[in-house]
Amino acid sequence: MGALMGALVALAGCSSVRYYAHVAHGQGALLTARRPIARVIADPATDPALATRLRLALAARDFASSALDLPRNRSYTYYVALNRPYVVWNVFATPAYSLAPVNHCFPVAGCVAYRGYFDRAKAKAEATRQSSAGNDVYIGGVPAYSTLGWFADPILSSMLRWDDDELAATIFHELAHQKLYVKGDTAFNESFATFVQEEGLRQWRLSRHLPPPGDEDDRKEATFEAMVLDLRERLRVLYASGTDAASMRAGKAREIAGFRERFAALRDGAWHGDHRYDGWVDGPINNAALLPFGLYGQWVPAFTALYAQAGHHWPAFFARVRELARLDSEAREASLRKLAPPTVVALPAAP
Repeated sequence: MGALMGALVALAGCSSVRYYAHVAHGQGALLTARRPIARVIADPATDPALATRLRLALAARDFASSALDLPRNRSYTYYVALNRPYVVWNVFATPAYSLAPVNHCFPVAGCVAYRGYFDRAKAKAEATRQSSAGNDVYIGGVPAYSTLGWFADPILSSMLRWDDDELAATIFHELAHQKLYVKGDTAFNESFATFVQEEGLRQWRLSRHLPPPGDEDDRKEATFEAMVLDLRERLRVLYASGTDAASMRAGKAREIAGFRERFAALRDGAWHGDHRYDGWVDGPINNAALLPFGLYGQWVPAFTALYAQAGHHWPAFFARVRELARLDSEAREASLRKLAPPTVVALPAAP
């Protein structure tokens, strides 16, 4: 789930002084530790494999501005070597029998369904606090985020675990957030950035005389997400039924077990033992763990249609997106639905 907002943009609205201090310290540490990528590459002590990946990142960064009309600034021209696997851990929470997130609202970012921490121990402490209040909780590690142009975001060592395509695509995605961001509309923002990421990657590969990205991984990702969203809808119906808490608890456990059975049948059958999603499925599944799904691709078909209407011309496309951004949320959603309905992926047959 790569394109989550930088914690620093939340600072002005934080009610907790300790949280404010933590986020300020974390962002400040990144700014202090960053080094210009050109210097890292030129340093004789730099591992040649790292230098190769950073050269690719710089090439993708230049392509983003020269070919995709994304911001030309100092973002992704610096490198930070982290001493941890993720830069931020986001804590999601919901009531035990509701899919409504515990939101956190900030002046620039608007309301978001998580709170980010640069320190995993602090994220776990927040998760414990939410759990003690009776909420479902999920902690998600974040390899990269955007400060929406407030600072020059660096390439992080956590991003280099990805392959070349995902590294380039993430740069395009995060720069799209800097290009345009609508306060409080996560589905719009993430779908927009995901479209820019996907179309940008296709053009990036073409520029390097590489074939288009493969479709098989995308199909599996879409199918898995559809299965998770189906589970979420089943739980929504259960929670709206008005039954007693004991019945909801049993029904919730039954629906989650059924999801795991359906996934195992797909993995061991049509997917021929592909275990890429086992880690998530085998982990704790609850309402909070379901929150991030469905946001990144919901309106991608609409943005695809808009790009075609703009003659596949990036400046014209961005101008049209800005027109949508100026609408109120209801009018914006109606316009997106008119462009193209949200993607619907057929679920695999139940075992």
